[in-house]
Amino acid sequence: MREAGELAHAMFGTELRKWTKGASSPVSEADMAVNALLERRLRSATPAYGWLSEESVDDPARLDRSRVWIVDPIDGTRSYLGGRTDWCVSVALVEHGAPILAAVHVPVSNEFFFAAQGSGTTLNGELVHAATGTGLDFSRVAGPKPLVERLAPDSTRIELHPRIGSLALRLCRVAHGELDAAFAGGQSRDWDLAAAHLIVQEAGGKMSALSGEAILYNRPDVAHGVLVAAGRDRHADIVSQFRRLPQS
Repeated sequence: MREAGELAHAMFGTELRKWTKGASSPVSEADMAVNALLERRLRSATPAYGWLSEESVDDPARLDRSRVWIVDPIDGTRSYLGGRTDWCVSVALVEHGAPILAAVHVPVSNEFFFAAQGSGTTLNGELVHAATGTGLDFSRVAGPKPLVERLAPDSTRIELHPRIGSLALRLCRVAHGELDAAFAGGQSRDWDLAAAHLIVQEAGGKMSALSGEAILYNRPDVAHGVLVAAGRDRHADIVSQFRRLPQS
């Protein structure tokens, strides 16, 4: 992971070949280079594991593997290409649909989040914890404003935490208490979520669909709907509030 972060950082701010995949998703030669490094190192060390990455052609053989690496070589490519610092390298090991090992590396700020199932979450080697309580200070909430505004009292103007371009990093900010809650607005993919999911969970938080339904990984369809991450009590309160709201 550190090697991948060093490579991404070395290419950051340089003239890069870039193009668009799908309807509007940017990709650059840096994404591909970091992906190649991670795939070479991880797959050679664990040849029996499956592989799912944003920048690799999907191989359905992953569905038959009990353990699968789920990788986003540069999460927040728009930020990366725009010279902003809110991007990261995100890797998770998933077993039977649930993450068991995770790392998110933010090279520019030298932050390294790490979690192993049952062992807590560390940031640069120090244990971290999600913020406790149930209250909502909207300046400590990140996500799509139209979604979060549904939690605000009528006619209340809210100001959210400044946008964080990388979804994985946005979620990790919950794990060390910088944010009280973070939302994903829908159409995120396994590679955006799997590592941050375990990092939040092992920090005493919870991440789920807005309905409270559990998130499963390494399925044929890797897209997900609206999600929320927060400390456990706050997460339960947010899910309960959305269940009581009129459906739009």
